[in-house]
Amino acid sequence: MTPRHPERRTERLRLRQWSEADLDALAEMDADPDVMRYIGDGSTGTRERTAAALGRVRAAWDERGHGLFAAEETATGELVGWVGLAVPAFLPEVMPAVEIGWRLRRRSWGRGYATEAAREVLAFAFGEAESESGSEAEADTRLERVVSICHVDNHASLRIMTKLGMTYDRTTRVPAHGQPVRVMALTREEYHSSA
Repeated sequence: MTPRHPERRTERLRLRQWSEADLDALAEMDADPDVMRYIGDGSTGTRERTAAALGRVRAAWDERGHGLFAAEETATGELVGWVGLAVPAFLPEVMPAVEIGWRLRRRSWGRGYATEAAREVLAFAFGEAESESGSEAEADTRLERVVSICHVDNHASLRIMTKLGMTYDRTTRVPAHGQPVRVMALTREEYHSSA
């Protein structure tokens, strides 16, 4: 099967593949202590670490047929962050699993972008045709279940998970750094029954 690199659109966002030109904005986001507060152990990233992560993100699409989308504001072309699907290997107790997640630049917070983009990513995850741009559906993605994981104090992310229809799965700790996290989940059946 030929690897696919889809693009999706929402009312205000273009969810696209990554380019080298995205590195500056991504590195700025990863270096922001407010953005990284609830990510991993809370430490900020360096440009070098961000560049390496960007390479892994791009490779994930070829390996798995899904990954993290660059989220770009349609009106301005500005990168607001990312939203997408990843394998949460950092939390072995939930494996095998696919996680939906997001990270936005601080100046893009509070606009509903994460929820808007995550809804489109769920449609992609569960194999629904794209409604906004009319491009070809990625119908064989069709995951059966997705999880979302956030630090227990990250109330903004928890609100998004709840808006997406996700329900509580468990509270646990990440083995690598001991941070407490909440795991939420949504099955394809639950997604379709609530649509």
